[in-house]
Amino acid sequence: MNIAWKEIKKNKVRFLILGSIIFLVSFLTFIISGLANGLSQDNAALIKDLPDGQFYMSTAADETYNLSKIESPIQDNMLNEKKDAVALSIQMGFLNDQNGKQQSVAFVASTDSKLFEHVKDGEVILDRSMKEKGIKVGDVLTNNQFSGKWIVKGFADDKKFSHAPVAFVNIENYKDMYRTDAMQLVFVPGEEKAQAAAGLQAFSKKEFLHTIPSYSAEQMSLNMIVWFLVVISGMLFAIFFYMMNVQKIGLYGILKAIGVKTSTLFKMMWTQMLFITVLALSLSVAFSQGFKMISPDGMPFHLTLETTLQLSVIFLVIGFIGATLSGVQIKKVEPLQAIQQGEV
Repeated sequence: MNIAWKEIKKNKVRFLILGSIIFLVSFLTFIISGLANGLSQDNAALIKDLPDGQFYMSTAADETYNLSKIESPIQDNMLNEKKDAVALSIQMGFLNDQNGKQQSVAFVASTDSKLFEHVKDGEVILDRSMKEKGIKVGDVLTNNQFSGKWIVKGFADDKKFSHAPVAFVNIENYKDMYRTDAMQLVFVPGEEKAQAAAGLQAFSKKEFLHTIPSYSAEQMSLNMIVWFLVVISGMLFAIFFYMMNVQKIGLYGILKAIGVKTSTLFKMMWTQMLFITVLALSLSVAFSQGFKMISPDGMPFHLTLETTLQLSVIFLVIGFIGATLSGVQIKKVEPLQAIQQGEV
């Protein structure tokens, strides 16, 4: 530990460069991860906030929820057999505000359930983001497909679907608007294993998220960038410590000649890696949380403490592996041969 600290003080610039690179890479990783999570929430917060369970849609829909139609007898049978089951439909559409301006929304209607907002006939509950567009409680909204009108009764927090604010409407109003008696989905919360149902296909919550258009492609692209940056950080550790070890062959030879064990030299290198990584990660976490506070309201940025800790642990593990791989040459150092080469 003492040797490691002395070397850091002696070669401040080298370790400062490594620390700066790790800070920049980890900071960029946290930002992209926050954007990935933010876009995920903006795309499917309505579904992600539900408990684990099984979604059922018609087999004929070919894994496309908005083409699914569950006939009333099948729906009633499932609701009677499954505890807390709920039938629901989600359709993209628009509302006309009091000024006649169209606002894109995702209409959601469901049978009675504590998992979704309870809405009476002629009422609508909107995602809170609609307040920023000038809509307030008591406003009267219309839709060209709906024969009646809706009165805004309140707002719900963080209810988005397919990057659009959700509008909870009464199930009878939904049927009138879309001229159908069939609901699209049946959700059974708490059901770990799907039950066989004639004409229906089951999806876990995670599987159902991937049936949402653009969700998989969007998340896959961003997550690939995150993991690419993590791999880059591991390569940087390996290259940096490899170059430093090559320059210190003579020193390692002298230390081995006076009885210093190879394990001690590895501990010295691990200590340096841990010090630099923890310091760089602490700064990048602080900066990413600061970015979260100053980011524009419209930016879908969502960086949780859990995600931050997971990425930090991954960086530490990658750093450890990278430094260890670069230190393999330490084990091969022969004291006499290294001393003859001299200290660079």
